[in-house]
Amino acid sequence: MNGKSDTLDAENAARAVLAGFATATPKTADGEAEMIRQLKIAHDQAVEQRTAAMVTMKAMLVHAPDTLRHETAGKTQIALARHLAGLRVRRLDRPEDALRHSLRTLARRWQYLNDEAKELTKMIGDLVQRAVPQPLEPFGIGADTAAEILVVVGDSPERIKSEAALAKLAGIAPVPTGSGMTSGRHRINHGGHRQLNAAIYRTVIVRMRFHQPTIDYVARRTAEGKTKREIIRCLKRYVIREVYHLIRPAPNRSPAAS
Repeated sequence: MNGKSDTLDAENAARAVLAGFATATPKTADGEAEMIRQLKIAHDQAVEQRTAAMVTMKAMLVHAPDTLRHETAGKTQIALARHLAGLRVRRLDRPEDALRHSLRTLARRWQYLNDEAKELTKMIGDLVQRAVPQPLEPFGIGADTAAEILVVVGDSPERIKSEAALAKLAGIAPVPTGSGMTSGRHRINHGGHRQLNAAIYRTVIVRMRFHQPTIDYVARRTAEGKTKREIIRCLKRYVIREVYHLIRPAPNRSPAAS
């Protein structure tokens, strides 16, 4: 799905250039950001297939013999996969034998995909640290969120001219909803890059649960009559502001200015 989306984006961009409508500076694809994008394609697919394998295993266990269901009840995903991967199947005479063989196959596939996803996660994290050497933790932004940011921004962050431009790119710029009789109301923009928007949303949710200044902010804005959706919209904009200052290139300073 990501490959198809990238193709459509490229085609739309080409049409805009030919029509003379495109004025923005295109992002380059020759550095860490492009490397991260390529690794994320493989990572996201591994995670998707790993999830599908686990869902299938649990669905098949519903029809498993009572003994096997009791043995696997309450196990974590890793423990469940380890247990099912060790099932022994000597013959293939009964439906139960086929079930155990299928569960063992799916479990081993899950283990392989889990190891693959972990390896790709580490590789992506190393590239993020290389591309953004500034500490990420004070901003509450993990390597996964930073990777999405870098993929969207590309290897030429200078093309993002302002914080508002990045907010619009992420679909976080507020859209007025007031009529001619009312004003001051906004809704969340549903355009922009959805993966980046989702990553910023996850950052906000984590802060609302574990970051005391954010918890205090939510309490204060709630007392003022703001809805949860409005508060989240404001917090997402705060995160975008931090991200913009994190990724923007350092200004070139002349010796005289120094």
